[in-house]
Amino acid sequence: MTGALFHALGLAFAMCWEILWPLILGFALSAAVQAFVPKREMVRLLGDDSPRSIALASLFGFASSSCSYAAVALARSLFRRGANFTASIIFQFASTNLVIELGIIMVVLLGWQFALAEFVGGPIMIVLISWLFRATLRPALVAAARRQADAGLHGRMEGHAQMDMSVVDGRPLLTRLASPEGFTAISHYFVMDWAAVWMDVAGGLLIAGALAAWVPDAFWRSFFLTGHPLGNLFWSPLAAPFVAIVSFVCSVGNVPLAAVLWNGGVSFGGVIAFIFADLIVLPILDIYRKYYGVRMALYLLVTSYAVMAAAGLAVELLFRAAGLVPTVRNAAVIEAHLAWNYTSILNIFFLALAAALVWRFVQTGGADMLRMMNEPMPMEDTP
Repeated sequence: MTGALFHALGLAFAMCWEILWPLILGFALSAAVQAFVPKREMVRLLGDDSPRSIALASLFGFASSSCSYAAVALARSLFRRGANFTASIIFQFASTNLVIELGIIMVVLLGWQFALAEFVGGPIMIVLISWLFRATLRPALVAAARRQADAGLHGRMEGHAQMDMSVVDGRPLLTRLASPEGFTAISHYFVMDWAAVWMDVAGGLLIAGALAAWVPDAFWRSFFLTGHPLGNLFWSPLAAPFVAIVSFVCSVGNVPLAAVLWNGGVSFGGVIAFIFADLIVLPILDIYRKYYGVRMALYLLVTSYAVMAAAGLAVELLFRAAGLVPTVRNAAVIEAHLAWNYTSILNIFFLALAAALVWRFVQTGGADMLRMMNEPMPMEDTP
């Protein structure tokens, strides 16, 4: 038993070491983008579910990339301030599924084809969810959700979701980026994002290590119908989101699990559907219940599940037609070892960058803000 436990922990550590520098790089780039995109302008531009608003919601979501909990909290904040419900949910989807750090981790653990599929499948999912909402979402349900949202119940990352430290003062972007104010804003977003997501990353690595060490590939091959190509093609996108729901892991933390499932036999489209399902894991569904009520939580579960599975299948068919589906299952689930190679060199460099950002965060009063991350901030009136 002890040997099996250490084997699982060793695999988790190995994957952590492999993805450490991409994680730091991804969060640093995400922080830099957030530091120059003002959230207070979003509500004004997301007042309806027109194609323009949906496109802007997707763009703002990409620019405001964050953990699933912060994205859900920020979407509720936008909705309460007057943004359209569909546009708010589209923003939430883009904020967790069209993000820089996610793509980098997928390249490292799974391969560039999966990262490309993520950024192809994300817009497909957004189009599908906007069409489905337009066809099935009733005004009475939205009104009930708004009443529940205005009741003020809160979940994780409320303060982080409403934080806006963007530097918008008329100076050129590069000047703002190199300014002390810009460096401070980047450091705050960087540390806050890490504080928001570290439990999901750690949980994902531990669960991935346990699955890789303890669950034989034969189980996954049987579960995903690997011996039946047509069955595997259609079943995997349906089954993979269910695995995500019960795994409790969201945000970038589910990429290591996706690597395990890919090695075990889930289809290419099933991997994409699994990654998309970070917004319907059980803790997030409970937050939907608090934010919008039981009926809306169930509606979001059913509609999200449908578009995630459909988008995964669509990506599979598109990539098969283009000859881009990998034929070898060699995702990076490796044994623990340290070696002086490019990974170690990059880890040292980016750990130094992270240390500089953390130091700036501490020196500029970030510790006090960090203590308020899970507390809702006063709601300001939208201009």
